[in-house]
Amino acid sequence: MKKLNIKNNETAIYGVGGLGEIGKNTYGVQFQDEIILIDAGIKFPEDDQLGIDYVIPDYQYLIDNKDKIKALVITHGHEDHIGGVPFLLKVLNVPIYAGPLALALIKNKLEEHGLLKQAELHEINDKSVLKFKKTSVSFFRTTHSIPDTMGVAVHTPDGVIVETGDYKFDLTPVTNQPPDLQAMAKLGEEGVLCLMADSTNAEKPVWTKSEKWVGKSVRHIFDEVKGRIIFATFASNLSRIKTAIDTALAHDRKIAVFGRSMEAAIVNGRKLGYLDVPDSAFVDAQELKHLPADKIMILCTGSQGEPMAALARIANGTHRQISIQPGDTVVFSSNPIPGNTLSVNRVINELEEDGATVIHGKINNIHTSGHGGQEEEKLMLRLMKPKFFVPIHGEYRMLKIHTKLAQECGVPADHCFILKNGEVLALTKDTAHIAGYFNAGDVYIDGNGIGNIGDKVLRDRQLLSEEGLVVVVATINLKNQEIQSGPDLLSRGFVYMRESGELLDEGRKLVFRTIRRAMKNKNADEKSISKAIVNDLSNFLYEKTQRSPLILPMLIMND
Repeated sequence: MKKLNIKNNETAIYGVGGLGEIGKNTYGVQFQDEIILIDAGIKFPEDDQLGIDYVIPDYQYLIDNKDKIKALVITHGHEDHIGGVPFLLKVLNVPIYAGPLALALIKNKLEEHGLLKQAELHEINDKSVLKFKKTSVSFFRTTHSIPDTMGVAVHTPDGVIVETGDYKFDLTPVTNQPPDLQAMAKLGEEGVLCLMADSTNAEKPVWTKSEKWVGKSVRHIFDEVKGRIIFATFASNLSRIKTAIDTALAHDRKIAVFGRSMEAAIVNGRKLGYLDVPDSAFVDAQELKHLPADKIMILCTGSQGEPMAALARIANGTHRQISIQPGDTVVFSSNPIPGNTLSVNRVINELEEDGATVIHGKINNIHTSGHGGQEEEKLMLRLMKPKFFVPIHGEYRMLKIHTKLAQECGVPADHCFILKNGEVLALTKDTAHIAGYFNAGDVYIDGNGIGNIGDKVLRDRQLLSEEGLVVVVATINLKNQEIQSGPDLLSRGFVYMRESGELLDEGRKLVFRTIRRAMKNKNADEKSISKAIVNDLSNFLYEKTQRSPLILPMLIMND
């Protein structure tokens, strides 16, 4: 880790994750010996990160400064903002402050990880104020696609740092939690030193449509459709779930819920008062058989084509309780996340082949973003009137465009900073400079653990998936420089062994010569012999096939 050049009179801000990417949102505001953390998210893996479940930030800087961390404050309950909480708490037991819904979701996660008893959890709202010796934290209400979303204002001796969280300016939200423009304007009037703002939709020169607008399209679908309606959306999009449920109730349709995360969302939404649904509105899978098709709405997960989600299993016929019937209409009420388009299209094709009518895409007006477009980003800038500006929550091109918007709204170009994860911006009342950086790489999580998957393992998995595997098996006596059995070559996913006998036979002879040569070296050991085998066989196979399978030597060493 590089030495940071933060002076005693400066406030430092940085992203541990969330800069130059969508996901892993974890930001820090630091004044002397006090650090306020904002969010602790995950990122979902890219297509080439095979076998990876989640990606989290490297928390080492936070571990090194654990005594300074006063609070982890949460802006809202989406995975890219709270998914990393259990992993962070495994290395740092910091107090957590979150709104009612986010706190309920965090409790569920901590219970799954066996961390609930040791966690220090505090429920807050947009009127809460947290006070520490040198800093304090206040909040303001924003709107997003989930209730209880808040922006965060960290008050330091140098000035106020505002982090917006995810937001749009939905003036007619279905949750009846409109954005608190007065609170934002008040912060701006009193003076904002630095604004850290959501950049997700910085490329879109629009004002994002209200959730109420989606409601009109959903009602139109329910008016027209006579058969069963299968409604798929994000379990975390409680606003959309409320729209679907309210419309189903208005059309006298019973509701069946499928998907564990969707069931949890309904339970939390009802418990916290965001979903006003009587018990009598819900039916289970057995009761569906006895209801007319036009009296049913099935609410499920799987709008992103996830292979194990309820909708994908319904589409491919592996769901134990639901199958597609003639006359079914399936509504995809979300846009595919980048990287998921192929999976979504596959599920749509399967549903259509099964006889369902599928409604999806922008032309049907059944989805709106939870993030503000350029017009809302400009409004936030005008309300806050920051001295300095740092775009967050977006890929580089989004951050760059957002910076230009800030300049159009009166922030000087030399007061705007596009940071990378781990890069530290040090601020006083009048100045800002880059004060060094710390390591803030990716940490991979798969089913077996945290951080034990490195880039080399990912490269091997990629190679396996694309080029296949060749296993070399041999028994050798290094002392006598003898090959006692083998070498044998086994191919998996590279060439079909029955039809490639000549190639594998040549390869076997080559490996025999390689082992004989490698054993003659006076420093020969299992590692050096394996390396020689990989090198020679890789070159040979590429020359013959133009492919580079993963070579796995398995040497049995006899004395």
